[in-house]
Amino acid sequence: MTDAEHPLSALLQAAARGRFPAPDGTVEILPPLDGRVDAVVAFTAHSAVAVNLPADDVLAQLDPGDFGATMSATFLAWVGERLRTPPGVLDNVLAAPGRPARAGDMPLVPRDDLADHPRVARAARYRTDLRVVTDESGDGVLLIGRGLAGRWEMAFEVDGSGRGHGLGRALAGTAPTLIPEGEYLFAQASPGNAASVRAVLAAGYHPIGSECLFARE
Repeated sequence: MTDAEHPLSALLQAAARGRFPAPDGTVEILPPLDGRVDAVVAFTAHSAVAVNLPADDVLAQLDPGDFGATMSATFLAWVGERLRTPPGVLDNVLAAPGRPARAGDMPLVPRDDLADHPRVARAARYRTDLRVVTDESGDGVLLIGRGLAGRWEMAFEVDGSGRGHGLGRALAGTAPTLIPEGEYLFAQASPGNAASVRAVLAAGYHPIGSECLFARE
């Protein structure tokens, strides 16, 4: 079973299209993914845990009456300890549909010389089929690749000199033109990074849940 065929892929793709799992407090224990990470994903009162740990051990750590228990620091730290890898950042997850280019989209410049850029190096750890572009000034970097459960993911970074001028929003807004129509592009943003959250929301992405990833060494 490829990651694109994994049950988590179906959950994420359905949520991106507005079809959310039942908000009934269920915690789905899924098989581990074949890719580069283990994952805990939460929707409204419904969670999915795709980690290489026994289901009974995982469920024993959770209060069935606490619908947010899978996103608690205590649980995520326990998962990280058992997997022998620290939990990543707890992120909001947002999605937008792929679309054709249109007037007003930001011109993008393909770049193959940014492998040492910190954002690119981090993306390469989590994603395959990585594509790197910048705006014409080079102040903003946009990355597109295949990430969790085979989904299309984007990430961007704006240098200090380019901040405060809507560049992040423009990059995020143009990113859906880089994936096929009919598919969805996912973005992760830390709740504390208010600037990125605002940029992605303003670019038309819709929140679908939250997640924490555990990178495999």
